[in-house]
Amino acid sequence: MHPVLWAAVALVAFGLAGVVLALALPGRPRVGLERLAPGARPAAGRLTGAADDTTALANRLLRRTGRLDQFETALERAGIASSPADVVVIVAGSTVGALVLGGLLGGVLLAVLFGALVPASAVAVVVNKRDKRQAAFADQLDDALHLMASSLRAGHSVLRALDAVSRDTPAPTSVEFSRVVNETRVGRDVNRALEEVAERTDSRDFSWVVQAIAIHREIGGNLAEVLDRVSTTIRERNALRRHARSLSAEGRLSGIVLMTLPVAVAGLLSLVSPDYFDQLTGTGTGLVLLAIAAGLMVVGGFWLRAVVKVRF
Repeated sequence: MHPVLWAAVALVAFGLAGVVLALALPGRPRVGLERLAPGARPAAGRLTGAADDTTALANRLLRRTGRLDQFETALERAGIASSPADVVVIVAGSTVGALVLGGLLGGVLLAVLFGALVPASAVAVVVNKRDKRQAAFADQLDDALHLMASSLRAGHSVLRALDAVSRDTPAPTSVEFSRVVNETRVGRDVNRALEEVAERTDSRDFSWVVQAIAIHREIGGNLAEVLDRVSTTIRERNALRRHARSLSAEGRLSGIVLMTLPVAVAGLLSLVSPDYFDQLTGTGTGLVLLAIAAGLMVVGGFWLRAVVKVRF
């Protein structure tokens, strides 16, 4: 293979690795040196300055298009600590590299396929992490409610029970409840903080818990008994949800195979025989057929998703 192609392959590989690292690995919260000592600012190098300028430009573009809050919400629900501007810069750079690599290897069709693969992979990673995080919160909610009920029976207040959950449960439940505790310590209303947890985790079960806590704070009552009953209902719903997912697993796998197989075969043929798709990419009729095929695949993907997804 030509050295230029090897360089393009390495560029795209590093770009895809950067996308995966930025989206999949949690970031470490750091305190800037200027906050500890305002007079001690580290001198930024040329590469660091260029990266900061690019990130600032992406941040301004997101603000002007009104997508910054939407991106922040999506990353927050997925538990990704990277900023939207950093993710956009990494995905954009990787997309450019993929377009160049596809053009060098197989022409226009492969370039479009490679270029669409990077943002599609980024979206898939975010959606997958969001779904896994929400599923983990739903699975842990039963234990969290039991712990809250036990704390209330021991004579602790609601805030103390929330603090116990934030310390004695695994992530993401501990992260969400720690955020509630920290927000209430700085004066925010606990009901509103709990409602945002239900929104971020997309948990209808937890929204019932929030309503029970709000009613208890207004009119009183035995909140521990209410939490026990809600916990029992949630446990039964989780068992039914797991059973439904196990029954629909074959349909989900079939949908993944049917959606990825045409793209994989087209990419393989473009590498093995670049002239094979000349009748499709070099003529107007072929481009129309490709557009129709892509539209039918999108419709089929949404249809398969609606069939295999069970809502409660």
